[in-house]
Amino acid sequence: MKIVIDCTPLLLRSAGVKTALYHWVCAMREEAGGDEILLYPPIRRLGRLVHEGSVSGRWETWAGMAMAVANQRARVPFPEWFARGADVFHCTNQVRTPPRRIAVTATIHDLTCWKMPELHSGANVRADREFADRVLRQAAGLIAVSECTRRDAIEVLGIPPERIRTIHNGVAEAYFEAPDPPPRLRPYVLFLGTIEPRKNVDRLLDAWELLPAGIRRDYELLLAGGAGWRCEATIERLRRAPAGVRWLGYFPEAQLPELIRGAAMLVYPSLYEGFGLPVAQAMACGTPCVASNVSSLPEIAGDAALLVTPESVEEIRDAIVQLIESPELRRRLSSAGRARAEKMFRWQRAARESLRFFHEVSGK
Repeated sequence: MKIVIDCTPLLLRSAGVKTALYHWVCAMREEAGGDEILLYPPIRRLGRLVHEGSVSGRWETWAGMAMAVANQRARVPFPEWFARGADVFHCTNQVRTPPRRIAVTATIHDLTCWKMPELHSGANVRADREFADRVLRQAAGLIAVSECTRRDAIEVLGIPPERIRTIHNGVAEAYFEAPDPPPRLRPYVLFLGTIEPRKNVDRLLDAWELLPAGIRRDYELLLAGGAGWRCEATIERLRRAPAGVRWLGYFPEAQLPELIRGAAMLVYPSLYEGFGLPVAQAMACGTPCVASNVSSLPEIAGDAALLVTPESVEEIRDAIVQLIESPELRRRLSSAGRARAEKMFRWQRAARESLRFFHEVSGK
């Protein structure tokens, strides 16, 4: 069977979705057996994963971007031309005019532009709704990255339940194998994610300010992630943060496993997540987590994290204190997180389930 995967996001500046797509494609190629996995736009060789730039060469990147823009704005049917003879074409939200003569599928990462449109730019909301109308509602089958996202798609988009398969994302091998980092003078609490309203960074900063002075003296708060949208006030606050609070900005993918492994804990008080990749990455590293008790995060974390109400600054503060003051709790969550990630969040498992999904959708 011949499967075409839209890999346009791999040419763009992106983080979570790009990371998932990159490792998913690599794992499916390893697990494909007799199936053929083709990349659209044509990418001869995937380079290393970087969030800030393309994984391909300059000319392939420019050509791919031109194809994407022509498809989005002028409805030029490049996907249909490229996928001629294929059995399945798997879209990302960069495709607006999918092929008409073969089975079309797509992945739903989250429904945040419907659930919380006020936290996004108008352009993002319009783009996601156009993608839903032109691709998601018409697709032969869909993958949801969590059961929460699947339920949201059924409720919000009216997708028939039988057309959506839940297949959890995986975590790259480097996180499972992350070594203990060199000792530091001060241990640190880590937040990882783009600085944007949905990530709830301001309440995390409020919670940090409410911690006992001794904890703030002994621990640092590190925030790793680039600036997103509607974040000007938060970025200004980070730049003026007191000693002990440091915004690292964009952090290279290759260095993330060591950064997460070295943290005393990951604190991830997001208001909504379709999957919550940083939590799964921290679990694979054996790093204890504080995470929100909403959307997909309880599904991903299970019993391997302390769950808090993200709107409650006091609950976020109390969970940080509880983990710092209880080495036994940290050990328990670390062990539970590793075991859960090993069982549920391997890319090989996701690839095998995805290949079965493509066979079922195509009838082959």
